[in-house]
Amino acid sequence: MNLTYDEWAAAVREGELLGLSCDACDHTNGVPTGACPHCGNRDLTRVSLPTDGVVHSETTIQVPPEGFEERGYQVAVIELGDAKVMGRIDGDSERVAIGDEVVLSGVITEDDDHPAPLFASA
Repeated sequence: MNLTYDEWAAAVREGELLGLSCDACDHTNGVPTGACPHCGNRDLTRVSLPTDGVVHSETTIQVPPEGFEERGYQVAVIELGDAKVMGRIDGDSERVAIGDEVVLSGVITEDDDHPAPLFASA
């Protein structure tokens, strides 16, 4: 079953994280894709991802992209079971480091209504 960006985005807005699991190699991808990035197989199954995970990597944005004013916000790649998802760290939460546990706490929609998962310290 395919997962379109619009379906993924709608799920994020409702507090659900969706991914795709490869039927051939069992790799799980945390964002929509047409083929498995590990083996190239196109037989993928839609799966719900956990909403709690562990910080895989993180960085602090000091020079924001054009159109954004806020500086000093944290983004991170979060391991959610077998998948990884990039998201923003809630500014009201403690700063996170690699290995910290986090939980989905909301959604950011300020980029032309393109949602991004928002995580906070667990």
